[in-house]
Order: sequence, then structure tokens, then C-alpha cells
Amino acid sequence: MIYEVRTYTLKVGSVSEFEKRFGEALPARQEFSPCAALLHSEIGPLNQVIHIWPYESQAERERLRAEAAKAGVWPPKVGEFVLDQQVEIMLPAPFMKPLGSRDFGSGNIYEMRSYNYQVGAMPKVLDLWGQVIAQREEHSPLVACWYSDAGQLNKFVHTWVYKDFAERDRVRQEIFKGSYWPPKTGEWLLRQENKILAGAAFSALR
Repeated sequence: MIYEVRTYTLKVGSVSEFEKRFGEALPARQEFSPCAALLHSEIGPLNQVIHIWPYESQAERERLRAEAAKAGVWPPKVGEFVLDQQVEIMLPAPFMKPLGSRDFGSGNIYEMRSYNYQVGAMPKVLDLWGQVIAQREEHSPLVACWYSDAGQLNKFVHTWVYKDFAERDRVRQEIFKGSYWPPKTGEWLLRQENKILAGAAFSALR
């Protein structure tokens, strides 16, 4: 399994219209393969949308994207709003549950944290996370956790769901009381970024 994560930076004020057009075109696109999420930024880099597509392999990704384009159903007509596009191919961490396998309900916020590690550190990072993730998930669900295969390399991304900011604050206070969190990977950590995201009305994550 791979995940294609597409991050678009849009013109100010265009997120709503982008989501409208994307949502109108999406049913025809999903005849070929599912969209796991369409999220927009609320805190962090603003005017961003992130759409996530799961595939069994790179070969399947190339085939299905070509079929959708040939059928004329994709991409949606949103190019006038897009200032910048980034595409990353991510591999799921061994402990990640597939997107779509759990229902988080609606009205959530999603915290996406991106870390860059030193070259060669990723196997150790995955091992240390794997040792403590079950304990961490006793407080709130891990939506996604993956690392880069194409795009910006040595990148590790983990995303958590909360009902609201009050729940996020409460959970973070709880987990930092223990000695197990965060995983002891700081010696290899180079950079951190954080975004708070919300799902579009039609998104599988919302």
C-alpha cells in the first residue's frame, strides 16, 4: 500500500470554491479509486488543501490516474486557484491502520505533524514509535502515520484526530505526564512542522 499526498497552496479566499468544484467532480473520479480525504488548513500554512489517495502500488496509481484522465473526469477545473502543488508518495508505518478502516465521526480537527530526520534514521524511528503507539492510542486515535518514498525524503508524518481543541489540550496534557511520550527520537530530528486541518463536507475524514 502507498499513499499519494497532494498539497495545494491556493489563492486567498478560494478554498471554498476549490472544495465545491472538487466535490462535484469527485464521484466520477471515485469510480476509478477512492479519495481517502480532502482536508484544508485552519492553523499553520493557510489556504492549503491536502488530498490523499491510497493505491496498492505505483503501477496501480499510474494506471488508474491515466484511466481517469482518459475518461475526462479528472482533474477538476480548479487550476485558476492553485499557486503551488506538492506531491509526495508515502509508505505506511508498520503499525498504521489503513485509512478508511475506522470511522472517526464528523466535526473533528486533525493535527498533522511532519518531522524530518537524519539520513538512515527512519528504521530506528519506526521501531521506537512501534513500541509505544498502542499506549499513546489509549488517549486518542492515530489517523495516519507514514514516511516518504518519493518527494521530500527522510520525512515522517503522523496525524491525530480530536473532537475539538479542548480535547486536544486535555490529551496532550495527559500523555506528557508519562515517560513514554514522545518516542525517544530527538537525537536524529532535524525539523518539525505542524498543521491543524479540517475536512471538507464530503471528505471521508471530516
